[in-house]
Amino acid sequence: MLINWHDPDHVYLVCGKTDLRKGIDGLAMVIAENYGLELYDNSLFLFCGSRNDRFKGLLWDGEGFILLYKRFENGHLSWPRHSSEAKELSARQLDWLLKGLNPLPVRRIKAAQPGTFY
Repeated sequence: MLINWHDPDHVYLVCGKTDLRKGIDGLAMVIAENYGLELYDNSLFLFCGSRNDRFKGLLWDGEGFILLYKRFENGHLSWPRHSSEAKELSARQLDWLLKGLNPLPVRRIKAAQPGTFY
């Protein structure tokens, strides 16, 4: 069975480090206890450990949980480590993550104000 990463209604990235030795029950417990998000709401939860070349995903398919594991052979992820929260990703941000880019930029460029030129 192949999983389309874009099928779930919601994709949440769990920032920071997660112990990837955890299985389905352990990762579900992390979501339930720390973030209060609905596990059975057609959502995909993404977790990364201390190594930046792999991550796990937890997905409810209506009948049971699917545990996904992805490892990049050439390169690494740019996983947001600056906070310990779950951020919802857009389809574009998910594509960035799957290409190894940080889907959550640390800083944003401020919009220019009219009449403030150098």
